Amino acid sequence: MYQHKKLGDSFIVSIDNGCRIAAALTEFCRREGISAGEITGLGAVRTATLRFLDPATLEYVDKTFDEQMEITNLTGNISRKDGDVYLHLHASLGRSDYSVIGGHLLEATINGACELFVHPLPGTAGRRQDEETGLNLYDL
Repeated sequence: MYQHKKLGDSFIVSIDNGCRIAAALTEFCRREGISAGEITGLGAVRTATLRFLDPATLEYVDKTFDEQMEITNLTGNISRKDGDVYLHLHASLGRSDYSVIGGHLLEATINGACELFVHPLPGTAGRRQDEETGLNLYDL
């Protein structure tokens, strides 16, 4: 599913070809006991599902893109919600015509490579659902 190496307090994580990014990262965070942190990376995918929150209706709209794309930027954070790892990921994805799509990354399947840096933070960051916005915000 992934390979990793610890460097200081951070990790380099390489997700295996054909694996799903969010699933692999969630498993990695569970195994390493990471409850707070940040993620950055790049790579390539063959399919990606992006999510958009419509602020007027507070409903999510998901759209799946089935094409080869470059991850020009993947950024996110790690926290906990309902006792489990909670990832909040965003991605910019470059298409073959050099246009870019992006947004909240729900899931994507690697086709090529996915190279990430995971920077854990000490402690735990929790989440709560905010009724006004419909978002899972930090519980500070």
